[in-house]
Amino acid sequence: MEIRERAIIPLGYGKYVRSDRIIALDPIEDDRGPGRRTRVYVEQLPNPLVASRTETSILSSIVRTPREVLEATAALELLQDLLDDVQQVGPMLRKSIKEEAGLDLEELERKIKEIVEHELDSE
Repeated sequence: MEIRERAIIPLGYGKYVRSDRIIALDPIEDDRGPGRRTRVYVEQLPNPLVASRTETSILSSIVRTPREVLEATAALELLQDLLDDVQQVGPMLRKSIKEEAGLDLEELERKIKEIVEHELDSE
């Protein structure tokens, strides 16, 4: 399982937590009922939050699906391929492309590098 990064997860009744800050989920067994289904332990909070959602529903919101993981991987590979291709374009052709099409390959290269490096750092 892979945790969604920086996704905001609803706990119910207006409570929200960042997905990558949740440490543990503990189903409430005694005094369980509407508004009291799960204890959610969150980084840097001394006491757990009480959620009205079940641990299963919270977990399904936190975890990336296999399809999302595949899509993210495919997108990253596409960006890396595009970066490799852009880096092969020489300075004269870059200038011509910028003048003719208004496409700044320097800026495109910088943005792609930023995205790829961020994704690699977060793995």
